[in-house]
Amino acid sequence: MNAEILAVGSEMLTPDKVDTNSLYLTQEFNTLGVEVVAKAIIGDDRERLAAAVLAAWRSSDVVVLTGGLGPTEDDVTRDAVASALGIGMHFDQSVWESIEERFRRFGRTPSPNNRRQAEILDGAAVLPNPNGTAPGQWFAADGKLLILLPGPPRELKPMVTTEILPRLVKSLPVQVIRTRWYRVALMGESDLDTLIAPVYSKYTNPATTVLASPGDVDIHLRARCGTVEEAESLLAEVGDPIASLLGNRIYSTNGDSLSKTVGGLLRDCSCTVAVAESCTGGLLGAALTEVSGSSDYFRGGFLTYTNEMKRTLLGVSAETLALKGPVSEITACEMATGARERTGADFALSVTGFADGPEAGLVYAGLASSDGAQSKRLQLFGDRQRVRALAVIHALDWLRRTLESTR
Repeated sequence: MNAEILAVGSEMLTPDKVDTNSLYLTQEFNTLGVEVVAKAIIGDDRERLAAAVLAAWRSSDVVVLTGGLGPTEDDVTRDAVASALGIGMHFDQSVWESIEERFRRFGRTPSPNNRRQAEILDGAAVLPNPNGTAPGQWFAADGKLLILLPGPPRELKPMVTTEILPRLVKSLPVQVIRTRWYRVALMGESDLDTLIAPVYSKYTNPATTVLASPGDVDIHLRARCGTVEEAESLLAEVGDPIASLLGNRIYSTNGDSLSKTVGGLLRDCSCTVAVAESCTGGLLGAALTEVSGSSDYFRGGFLTYTNEMKRTLLGVSAETLALKGPVSEITACEMATGARERTGADFALSVTGFADGPEAGLVYAGLASSDGAQSKRLQLFGDRQRVRALAVIHALDWLRRTLESTR
């Protein structure tokens, strides 16, 4: 069974408001085997919303609208749905009485326009809202469902838990959705797809999605079956060969970020890490500390943007800087060594390079441990932001592979 979500409200078309309700609904629906196939945000326009409702009703089994159930003229959800489906509305006295009672508990009297919230679609079941004045509505016809939910999450989520999910369970065929998630660092999307497409392209179930961002590729496998066992078997049939082809390029199978994966490895071996940064300007330290509990393994770091700071804070030799320059293999090694010695960390990462200018993209990463220091020459491509981000990923993935090899 497929579902479509329409988030209603012009405020969500501004840069300051994010639709989190659809993320929550997608997660809850997926646990029941309902796949969300489309989402849209529609402003407070009756005609536009009515057209979107009609299109969704024709193409999906379940249509969910969130928001637009308030008392004001720009709360157009009820009117738009009635217009789209060609059904009437009626005033529900019991709903109005519950609205009056809620106002009474707060020592207030409802305004006349609050009566709009007691208008119910003909044939719809009322979904009580103990946390607000706008009730939800459940409308079933022609083997399809249309659900109206209030927009505020503190009202929507309890209604989904107590009203929507129990009703859906009774309406759905037996079906489950299970997923696998592989995350891969530092492999181009086209190279990755060339490698694994011969495996996944044979199947429509599980469905495979490849999502790429600079330095990182996510592979999602989604199986829809009648039982958990069938779904897991299909995922193994497709996922295991993919995992075998990718090998240790995979850094996460549960959706964890590279930073979190590295942190988990450091915690598992009771090791610590420090950083020494130049061109990345603190991004490497920020990546390691974005994870809750990173104080368990992150000792600290150094931002040494000038030669003087490299000498003073990290002990990089004046001779190295004079002969090899601040962007060199030996400088990266000495930076990492200095960070490790000064913090007492088990490992230290360093990054020095050119994020822009004539030599943009030339970066050296260093890694120091009890076995000494090494460095890698990286030639990265893109603008300043991309070069710096890729340098961080290269350093983290190098440490990740090092830690995995010692387990």
